[in-house]
Formats: sequence, C-alpha cells, structure tokens
Amino acid sequence: MPKKVILIMTDSQRKDMVGCYGSPFVTESQPTPTPNLDRLAAEGLRFNRAYTVSPVCGPSRSAIFTGNYPHENGVWANSMALYSNVHSVGERLSDEGCHTAYIGKWHLDGGDYFGMGKCPKGWDSNYWYDMRNYILELSEEDRIRSRKASTSRDPNLTADFTYAHRCSNRAIDFIKTNKDEDYFLVVSYDEPHHPFICPKPFSEMYKDMPFITFANEKDDLTKKPIPQQAWSEYIKNNYDYTREEFFQLFFGCNAFVDAEIGRVLDAVDKDASDALVIYTSDHGEMMFAHGLNKKGPAMYEEIINTPFIVRAPGLIPANTASDALISQVDITPTILEYFNAEIPPVISGKSLMPVLKDPDKENRDVLFMEFGRFEIDHDGYTGFQPIRSAFDGRYKLVINLLDSDEMYDLDTDPGETINLINDPTTATNRDHLHDRIIDWMNSTRDPFRGYHWLTRPWRKDAPKPSFQNEGYTRQREESERYEARQLDYTNGLPMKEATRSKHKKS
Repeated sequence: MPKKVILIMTDSQRKDMVGCYGSPFVTESQPTPTPNLDRLAAEGLRFNRAYTVSPVCGPSRSAIFTGNYPHENGVWANSMALYSNVHSVGERLSDEGCHTAYIGKWHLDGGDYFGMGKCPKGWDSNYWYDMRNYILELSEEDRIRSRKASTSRDPNLTADFTYAHRCSNRAIDFIKTNKDEDYFLVVSYDEPHHPFICPKPFSEMYKDMPFITFANEKDDLTKKPIPQQAWSEYIKNNYDYTREEFFQLFFGCNAFVDAEIGRVLDAVDKDASDALVIYTSDHGEMMFAHGLNKKGPAMYEEIINTPFIVRAPGLIPANTASDALISQVDITPTILEYFNAEIPPVISGKSLMPVLKDPDKENRDVLFMEFGRFEIDHDGYTGFQPIRSAFDGRYKLVINLLDSDEMYDLDTDPGETINLINDPTTATNRDHLHDRIIDWMNSTRDPFRGYHWLTRPWRKDAPKPSFQNEGYTRQREESERYEARQLDYTNGLPMKEATRSKHKKS
C-alpha cells in the first residue's frame, strides 16, 4: 500500500486559536473557530506541549523542513537562504524515489516576503506555488488589494481571489492525481497572517466579538529585557488597528483558513484516507499579552507553544492527547523514519514515531529555542537580539545575550510575569538549564557559541573567559550520499571522530 504524508501549515496561528485546545475566542454563532481542525484532532492525536524553535516565520520553517536548528541551517532571520550544503526533507525523500510536492509559503530562499517564485531542488515544479507565483497572477490593482486588510470588507470579494483558496485547489488536485503512489505533500498557508484577507461570511463572523483582556497584559516589563520594553512602547503608539478591529479581522481569517483546510481534509478522506496527516503553525501571536503584539525577540508561551495535531489511522489512536514535550525540529526525522529513509547524523531533530505510537511516552526532557533577528531586510524589532532558551516543561530559561536574562516557573506563574533570574530558590534549576543550553549550542555547532554565553552575571560558578572556550573541534557529519567525510586538519585524513579535543590527535 502506498505511503503518504501530508503536512498542513498555517502562519501565526497560536494554540488557543484552535477550538480543540479550549479556545476562548468563540461567539454565540461560532462555538468553535476551527471545526475542521477540531475534527482532525478528534480522529488523531493532539499535542499540548509542542514548540517552535524560533518565533519567526523563516527560522521556524527552516527547522521544520531540514531537521536542523536555524543557527545550523543558515536561516536565523527572515530573508535568509538555507546554506548550500543543507538538504530539505523534500530533497532527501525525492532522492529516495518518493514524490514530493510543496504548495504554499516557503520563506527559505533568501528572497523577500513573497519568495523567488522558483521551485527548490527536490520538489515537484508542476505543483510549486509560493507567494510570488500568486502575486504574479494578479493585476497591479489586485496586488495592492491583496495586501490591504480593508479588502476583506469588499462585499464582492470571493474565496477564489485568496492565496489560501488557490493553494487548496492545487493540493486537492495533487491528492486526487497521485492517489496510487507514495508521496509527501506540504500545504503551507500564509493565512491567518496579516493582512487577514478573507471573504464573507468569515469577514463578518467576529464583528461583534467582545473586547478580550489577558491576565498578563498588564505586565509592566520593568524587570524584563529592554527590547521588550521598546517593543511594547512601539505597539502603544504605532499600531495600525484598534484592538477590536485586529481581533475581528484576525479571527475571521482564522476561521477562513480552517474552512480551506477542511476542503483539503475532505480530499484526503476521499483519496488518501490512510495518510499520515500532520498539522501545525510556524509560531503564535502575542495578541497584546505582556503589552506586545505579533512576534519578535521573546520566548513567551503565546508565540512559541504551537498547535500540533497528527492523524494516522491504524498507527495513532483517535481522540487522544499527549503532554510530551516535542519540537518542530522533530518533524523532518519523523517523516524520514515513516518512509524508512536514512536519518543522517547531521540532523538534530528526534523522530516522533515512538510517541505517535504511545502518546504517554516521553520524547524530550528539555526543549531548545532561539532568536537572531526578525529580518535581514528590516531595521525594526530592535535589530540583532541573540537569544537561546531552554524549557523543561516547568522552568524556562531565556538568555538574552545583549541584555538581562529571564527565568520563569510556569507551574506557579503561567503568565510569565515574574522574572526569577536572580531568585536563589530556583538557582539549581536555572543553572541546570544553563548547562543544557551550552551543551546544545556545542553539539549543534552553533556559530555564535562562546564564553559570553557562559559568563552571565547570575552564574556564580561561571568559568573565566578562555581563548580556547570548550577546547573542541566539531566537524559536520552528513550522509556520504551528499557529502564526503570531512578531513582532519592535522593529517588530511578522514576524521575518525567528528567531535574531538583539539589537544588530542585523531
């Protein structure tokens, strides 16, 4: 029987925007904002503690489609391209003879927001359809309309005009046309991301939505990093919409993209009912929590804890939930294992297959996240703000390299308003997570690693700065299908150990 995997993605759809997670964003006429995603969860497995690796579009997607963290693959900000020696899951699978197709937002070619419009290696060019391809289909007048939120108020706007609908059309065609073969299909929506384009009835669905206030919205940020304070101040004085307008538009588009996902799921049920279906969003949205909006240089739950649902009849029990800690960097190795393809040493992610088969099984004891800058093209979002973070399910440590650090206990402070970085009662947990971050940065060959991450003012046993740092050589280990084994500098021979002491000969 052919094996099929369908990965469905949205953009900026935070977890509580999905009904099955207990969404507070409901109206009398719309008891759930996402009936189709709720249906998927009822037929599969819902992860409650799934996390992006970075709360920015490009870096997040880079991890999803390579199994490597942004600092490893080259996309540590938007408008940066994957390194030339980094291979996507599409390329790896196509080289194994599997049909791979990508429909929708890519964001990994180093171009602008819309992309280059060119199909990357490994994907079916007949189905490739990034946002530039969509824009080029429009007249100049319609291009302008497609970037204005007010277009959703046009009574003549139809679904056919939208990017989401055109992506769904291509996905439905692919599913119908290729039902007798192995394939990996990605359907990557830009929605519900700004400018929130959606037709009636979705554009009016939340017109009477009540004003919603979050408990942590009043966080004054005085004990938080300066970039967060600057971000909050900017939002107060420069936001484009009233709060009501933002919610109405955002949640209308949220309901619209769910309907489009429903069209694709109907096609899956008809022609690929046994497929492994994975749904997630690249990151969340602050939505005025902590006085912030959109996403940026922070590691708050609102933007890093993502929805994540998996359905696979016969493999995954229906209507189940898991509290296992999982990372989006785990998606690529999971798909490779499902297709019995090689998972090379260079991949940092960890296959989720064990936890898919047993939702009660632990997957990771610590998750890692990062931030570099929002976008190469933009001066905003306070510019370069290197962050490395670790979360063990209760405690979260955030190292803001150029500013003060953060430590939160989510059991006692789920809103993350109390910064415990200098609290002696959590010092043991803090220092443990700090050690884990340093180990992670070393093992993943983080190009920004160095003594400045170790010598934080709160770390009482921090080592003195060292010219040698950790004193190791850490070379890359890729599959020999793509890259010859790297050579040892000291003798010119193939390395015996990729990670070795600089003072010990290979």
